[in-house]
Amino acid sequence: MKLIDEMPAGIKGSFQPQFAEALLMALGRTREEIARPGVAIVNSHNELVPGHIHLNDIASAVRDGIVSAGGTAFEFPTIAVCDGLAMGHSGMRYSLASRELIAASVEDMMLAHNLDAMVLVTGCDKITPGMMMAAARLDIPAIIINGGPMVSPRPAPDESMSGHLLGCGACPAMATANSMAAMAEVLGLALPWNSCIPAPYGRRRQLARQTGVRIMELLREGITPGQVLTPKAFENAITVGMTLGASSNITIHLMALANEARVDIDLDLFDEIGRRTPRLCNFSPGGPYHIQDLYEAGGLQAVMAELAKKNLLHLDASTLSGRTIGEIIQGAQSTQPEVIRSINEPYSPEGGLAILRGNLAPDGAVVKQSAVKPEMFQHSGPARVFNIEEDAVRAILDGQIRSGDVIVIRYEGPKGGPGFREMLTATRAVVTAGLDGEVALITDGRFSGGTTGAAIGHIAPEAIEGGPIAVVEEGDIIEIDIPARKLDVKLSRQEIESRLAHWSPGALKKEVTGYLQIYSALVTSASAGAVLRVPGS
Repeated sequence: MKLIDEMPAGIKGSFQPQFAEALLMALGRTREEIARPGVAIVNSHNELVPGHIHLNDIASAVRDGIVSAGGTAFEFPTIAVCDGLAMGHSGMRYSLASRELIAASVEDMMLAHNLDAMVLVTGCDKITPGMMMAAARLDIPAIIINGGPMVSPRPAPDESMSGHLLGCGACPAMATANSMAAMAEVLGLALPWNSCIPAPYGRRRQLARQTGVRIMELLREGITPGQVLTPKAFENAITVGMTLGASSNITIHLMALANEARVDIDLDLFDEIGRRTPRLCNFSPGGPYHIQDLYEAGGLQAVMAELAKKNLLHLDASTLSGRTIGEIIQGAQSTQPEVIRSINEPYSPEGGLAILRGNLAPDGAVVKQSAVKPEMFQHSGPARVFNIEEDAVRAILDGQIRSGDVIVIRYEGPKGGPGFREMLTATRAVVTAGLDGEVALITDGRFSGGTTGAAIGHIAPEAIEGGPIAVVEEGDIIEIDIPARKLDVKLSRQEIESRLAHWSPGALKKEVTGYLQIYSALVTSASAGAVLRVPGS
């Protein structure tokens, strides 16, 4: 294995290789195992996240595949945050921030131990992009395997049983977890069907074994993620995300991954692709279907086969499966046209996401237009301004918000939050108050993939960086025009500049210590993927 074979010549023959071998043998490894390629299984299992509770099972199947193909598996863990459990309190500040920790922890373990290749076993929201970022950063043979979605929800049989989610797997809607599993598949970083085989199915374990076998082939062939993470691959991923009605979080995650892969993409590319890509699917939370339905209707192959009929994909894009996208989708077709519509009968002529700009969002904002009611596509109303989500939620539930208002929640961006919290509690409060379809919510924070309604997030620049949202005042008229891609405050340029001249950021709204202090100091704008960057680099 590389750990021993690639030690510098000056060390060969000294005690270090023998000591390394002795340490591995102390683990119970035989000399035969040590002589084989060493493949990491990066397992994000824990007992807090339903999408990760079963990943030991998936990792075990991956191990079987690696061993059967002549490798030696070494498993190590990384963290996984459940956005659902982190929602509604300060813990949500740590969710997106965990993406960078995951990427760095994989980098640290792989380079410290000089392993030959890795299989990344993932499940939910920030873990999949964090692992993909590590794969691109290291650019050694690597492949993704997701744990799969829950089966479709069913009503609880009696009141003593809480909830309607059924067992292990990622939440069954087209929220961030399943959106990013789809991105991994379309980008070519995971095998076909990775996105939608339900978590409990035996076929998910078969795919895990195949992934273990495939990593050994990638190692022998010298194929790395950098060879498939091309501009064409990212354009394909954005196109599929748009047609699925994927989470708005794919914008920050794909830009962060592209940054690691040294591929240039920006919000303008998302909007350009979104305008020309029809939405063929109508998944929960905005629609009635779930990821199990996608699986039963033909999977992403059937979705891509429809897109290919209008030449909307780069069919020559390569994947880690060893086949091109065109080869993967050959013969695929939808078996349930209500789940995957024909390209000639889409749910809407544009994709699920839209990028808005204007004097309130000079660097862009993101809305999941597929989840917005038609009557809210164009809206003008008075600003109701809050500097923290909790204050907005109290005002909504206390009846202080009226039909037609535009709720403005600021200082919730990557740096100002810090942590770029999801405003799902606020959007749920809007629904609880009976205001869905009657008010809009705009923020420099972000939204869960499970959000519905006229919710516009990722406003950049964020408030703490001196973005115009920082000087919006109570009662200012906010103008939203999604078809025209506009987000404005009805103020003159001179008035905005005058207000900004008298504005100062002040301190963060809460004392920040530990990792969040480091994160806040280094994180970049949502319009750049909210990646960490050393000042001056």
